[in-house]
Amino acid sequence: MNNWFTVKVKYTKELDNGTFKRVSEPYLVAAMTFTDAEARIYEELGSIIRGEFIVTGITRTELHDIFLYDDSDVWYRAKVTYDSEAGEEEKKKKVSQNFLVSAHSVKDAYDRIRESLSTYLVDFEIPMITVSPIVEIFPPAENLDREISRTPIVEEEPPVSPKGKVYSAPVSDEDEEEIESDSELDDEYTDE
Repeated sequence: MNNWFTVKVKYTKELDNGTFKRVSEPYLVAAMTFTDAEARIYEELGSIIRGEFIVTGITRTELHDIFLYDDSDVWYRAKVTYDSEAGEEEKKKKVSQNFLVSAHSVKDAYDRIRESLSTYLVDFEIPMITVSPIVEIFPPAENLDREISRTPIVEEEPPVSPKGKVYSAPVSDEDEEEIESDSELDDEYTDE
């Protein structure tokens, strides 16, 4: 199960006029855990941002859906509410969900949310739409079911010598060739 995390990153950004300014920007990342979100942001931004950057904060973000339109890169957060009937008593309960939509203006965001949710079987309201500071979104990747950049450790048991346990340092390929060509070594400390 993927979660959305808002990851704040601080770095030195080159502005349009050629000057440099220290900025802190939020990015939205799909990840399994906080650790995965941090690893993924380093993986995603490592090739985009020149120089060093640091992660200053990670927070879990509750979003029901994200609607991406290619013609806009400004993100708007919309709060959608509807009434839900709870069980046999038929008490109505107010349910709120947050959506993210890319749009040109608040009106455009409102229209896109209404269009996207037109298949809802309940009546809904959109009481709030605000501009989101999110710079970019990194959606779920196919390989998020594993930890990023980690492979399982396979431990091999060392061969047991008839004389007891042997602890050896790792050797390179060149050392192995030398060891194979050497004659048999005698152990001074054997039990007799």
